[in-house]
Amino acid sequence: MCDDPSTPLSIVTALARNLITVPAAVLRSRVAKDAEVLALRHENAVLRRQIARVRYEPADRIWLAVLSRLIPRERRRQVCAVTPTTLPAWHRRFVARKWTHPQRSRPGRPSTAPTIKQPILRLAKENHAWGHRRIQGELARLGYSIAPSTVWEILRAAGIAPAPQRSGPPWCAFLTAQAHGILAADFLHLDTISLKRLYALVFIEHDTRRIHLAGVTAHPTAQWTVQQARNLAMAPDRRMDSLRFLLRDRDSRYTSAFDAVFEADDVEVLLSPPRASKANAICERAVGTLRREVLDRVLIYNEAHSVKVLTEYIQHYNQHRPHQSRRQLSPDSTEPPAPAIVADLQNHRIRRESILGGLINQYHHAA
Repeated sequence: MCDDPSTPLSIVTALARNLITVPAAVLRSRVAKDAEVLALRHENAVLRRQIARVRYEPADRIWLAVLSRLIPRERRRQVCAVTPTTLPAWHRRFVARKWTHPQRSRPGRPSTAPTIKQPILRLAKENHAWGHRRIQGELARLGYSIAPSTVWEILRAAGIAPAPQRSGPPWCAFLTAQAHGILAADFLHLDTISLKRLYALVFIEHDTRRIHLAGVTAHPTAQWTVQQARNLAMAPDRRMDSLRFLLRDRDSRYTSAFDAVFEADDVEVLLSPPRASKANAICERAVGTLRREVLDRVLIYNEAHSVKVLTEYIQHYNQHRPHQSRRQLSPDSTEPPAPAIVADLQNHRIRRESILGGLINQYHHAA
């Protein structure tokens, strides 16, 4: 790393380097010295014609000031590239720098502390509709006293556009906000040990991922489907007033009477596009989970057996099975996510509880 030329160490180093050349110049012959002086004078004249202003470092100024004492006054203009009045000006500048203590801090108000900037940027990123005045009001409620103009300047420096021009929330936040109040329905089929096909109607809540088994039948008629919708609407553990939308496909078993059951509770029915399973992806994924974890591993005898198997698994699914979308909480859990604390498994015994005859296991801490 190069030293600053204005530091005292750099000045002393430059002066020492120049003083070493003095004995060599004294020991040379007079003719050689005169020839060198003439060459330097000519080079100085050439440089004056090409350069409008010469830039000198502090060490150069001190060296020229020392040599000027050895040069006759009438020859200084031809030898030195500065005027006689420049040398006293340099001296006055050195004196002023010695006795003047420059202000090291930047002028104006002190910058905002990082502990204030971080909450401002966090509120702006988490609330896309909040402007600088709304953020300033929220900070004032939290005990941070700051001017709205300062909040606006911090947001502008961070590249965050004003609230009306700011881009909307990301897809993850948008879908999470829309999931509350959405109920999805779908049919799944299963084959018994005698190759008899059964049909099960399931509902899933997008917000909590809770599954409801409406019923299982070998003849899913429109009247049967309507009756299952009525049973779901009257279930004590299902609050229809919290629902806003019902998402279903265009199966012919969903009739206008089926939709009327939900519309009576101010639930709007949304139809997915034809042959577009991704439009009802959450329900389709729940159906896939039922197949992979239960139906593909159990031989079903009849309708009663299928209802018992699905009911027992759905109870495990809703009360114990962790879900990534809910931070590893079960759908029925109302507790906040536990902190990431590593348990000592040597001091805590783990108890296994078998589900469906040992097909699925769930684990708890032993009392």
